[in-house]
Amino acid sequence: MYLVLIVITIILCILLGLIVLIQNPKGGGLSSNFSGSSQLMGVQKTGDFLEKGTWVLAISIMVLSLVINVSVKGGAQKSEDPALMEQIKKASKPTSTTPQQTAPLSVPAQPAPKKP
Repeated sequence: MYLVLIVITIILCILLGLIVLIQNPKGGGLSSNFSGSSQLMGVQKTGDFLEKGTWVLAISIMVLSLVINVSVKGGAQKSEDPALMEQIKKASKPTSTTPQQTAPLSVPAQPAPKKP
């Protein structure tokens, strides 16, 4: 279920990107190709279609994002496997092979050289 929602969201993102790239901010874009009156869709109808498509895709992506967030099991889950818990406890305990922190060695001070 999770992967299906992710794939659908990616497809919608690609479609949204394509619709946004088709549009021209100054009213041109795909709608400028339909300037003739004999076309199936006029300039205004093409602009409306692209604008509504943008809104529908954007809202769909937001809703799918929320659904994906809710559907994923999140957080740390407590393991009931005793072997795994024992392994975690072993890994967290310091062993004798790990180097112990020691105080830094003090270097004896050397007298300053005498000037003749």
